[in-house]
Amino acid sequence: MSADTSLEDVDEIVHEPSEEFVESTNVHEFMQAYDIDDYDELVERTTTDLEGVEASGVDWFWDELVDYLDIEFYEEYDDVRDDSEGPQFTDWYPGGELNVAHNVCDRHAAVDEERRNTVATIWEGEDGDIREVTYHELHRQSNKVANALEARGIETGDTVGLYMPMVPEVVSILYGCFKVGAIAVPIFSGFGVDAAATRIADAECSVLFTGDGFLRRGDPVFLKSAADEAIEEAGYVEHTIVFDRLDSSDPKSEHEIPWTDDRDEWWADAVESADDAYETKSLDSSQESMLLYSSGTTGKPKGIVHTHAGVQIQCAKELHFGFDLKPADRFFWVSDIGWMMGPWTLIGTHTFGGTVFMYEGAPDHPEPDRFWEMIDRHKLTQFGISPTAIRALRKHGDDWLEGHDLSSLRLLGSTGEPWDPESWRWFYENVGGGEAPIINISGGTEICGCFLMPMPTEPLKPCTLGGPGLGMDIDIVNSSGESVKADNERGFLVAKDSCPSMTKSLWSGDERYLNEYWSMFEDMWDHGDWAQKDADGFWFLHGRADDALNVAGRKVGPAEVEGALIDHEAVNQAAAIGAPDDTTGTAVVAYVVLEDGIDETDDLREELRAQVGEELGKPFRPREVLFVDEFPKTQSGKIIRRAIQAIYTGEDLGDMSSIENPGALEDLEEAR
Repeated sequence: MSADTSLEDVDEIVHEPSEEFVESTNVHEFMQAYDIDDYDELVERTTTDLEGVEASGVDWFWDELVDYLDIEFYEEYDDVRDDSEGPQFTDWYPGGELNVAHNVCDRHAAVDEERRNTVATIWEGEDGDIREVTYHELHRQSNKVANALEARGIETGDTVGLYMPMVPEVVSILYGCFKVGAIAVPIFSGFGVDAAATRIADAECSVLFTGDGFLRRGDPVFLKSAADEAIEEAGYVEHTIVFDRLDSSDPKSEHEIPWTDDRDEWWADAVESADDAYETKSLDSSQESMLLYSSGTTGKPKGIVHTHAGVQIQCAKELHFGFDLKPADRFFWVSDIGWMMGPWTLIGTHTFGGTVFMYEGAPDHPEPDRFWEMIDRHKLTQFGISPTAIRALRKHGDDWLEGHDLSSLRLLGSTGEPWDPESWRWFYENVGGGEAPIINISGGTEICGCFLMPMPTEPLKPCTLGGPGLGMDIDIVNSSGESVKADNERGFLVAKDSCPSMTKSLWSGDERYLNEYWSMFEDMWDHGDWAQKDADGFWFLHGRADDALNVAGRKVGPAEVEGALIDHEAVNQAAAIGAPDDTTGTAVVAYVVLEDGIDETDDLREELRAQVGEELGKPFRPREVLFVDEFPKTQSGKIIRRAIQAIYTGEDLGDMSSIENPGALEDLEEAR
């Protein structure tokens, strides 16, 4: 929901699930098992220690889930958690040992012939190629990855980069990393050189998986050359394993990609030739599983540290209850492996031996009905997508939906940014047929899951996120950290307690972690979003309370955009802000102070836009580049971005008492 959308626009209950549907859901079955009467009681029982109710509270819920969802530990844990050092550093399932790879892959391949031959992933390439991978095949290939990693010196706790196209092999790479205890570092395949290099350097990856390229709108995108430049910039990488998506390894191929003989190996040589037997390691509950990067508002991206127990329990919980995953379901969330939703989808679905659908290319290639065609052809049952993508597809018109049978869809999903009511209704009515609920979720990379998530048993208003996810002690507070009292009062979204998947710190250390998330309120996690709850108990979000730029559901820090601009020899200073955009929700707008003697030209503007696109990826190219002589700054020299933002959007400037150079405000209003 955009910042200027009032709750009056979304006050009507649009979706009301049938009694038959409610009684068929996994969450209803859970409620029946524990004599829970309604949704409010469900949230309370899973987040609050109730007097006289033994089966209640956060610890009870997270303990009960392990057996209820059949999560297998090699060694039983001693306690549900140890929070003796405060919620900031809670140790979940101490004393326990497990491995995500065992739960999502090994045990399914070992059970019986039917389970082994169940399809784990269905992949469709942009060119129409289709591949299916069974659990038996996934198990063998994950073992090969594990052996290939150990042959190249990877041990428990080492980092491995995944700068990969969205092909089925990313699943076996992820699970192969888990098997050996390596920390997987997924990197968005659309990132430019600088963004990829920053993450490789911060994680210090010695092995990098990449591909020769992939297809986008019918044309090849060559990933290997970007990977090489990123490695040169970052260092650390000793082994690059290259998947051959575009047949570049064929001597007759028309594609020539760069090659370093003492570092680069083709997937076929490095992985396919490896042994397909491997004994998955038993790891401590708190052993790191993934390093996912989230951009902050200043400085370099944040390395979010996830554990085996944390992501295993959280992802499984959300797919089972929130998305009502059934054995015959085919789950599709539009994502890259480099975004949180990629690993979340895989871990959550594969825990239950389900089928994940993966797509390589553009949503509107060769025509705007590509998604509707794939849903029909593969009989997909859950479909998750960003509001930005729906806004773009909606512009093409309703005619593209005609002739496609979407009746297989049971639930719709969305995340990444606020909705607008019109697009939400279009998605619900035209894609979901006015029957499939939109499970609109919000949480983030920091918890590899959701703070807010409606249950499929509940009614929905347009744009709502329902309420707190199960086991998530969430609140809306004012600037003093007190719960807001009035209906519809806007406040800060916070977590009042830890959860198993909450990052155990940041890769760069505890100082930034505590400052980013725990410094605003005492013993409360500040998530950085504006939230409000209406009189009927429906929760809504209004975007970031900080100044992270959320472009089409993908976050980048202003500092990263500014750094890319300043890399140009003509630029002396730069400031990046987010502006409302009909398609992407937020667009980047860049203000630039040029070096003396440089002419302000349209050609230079395009050079600067292109440079940001090359370094960070096309989605982050500035919509506008505006020239100014100076920026408003504090006495300590910090640029006051909120003043720049306010002038651009025409909002009230507020208190400007800290400004060192008031004349800069007038300069901004006359930006060229």
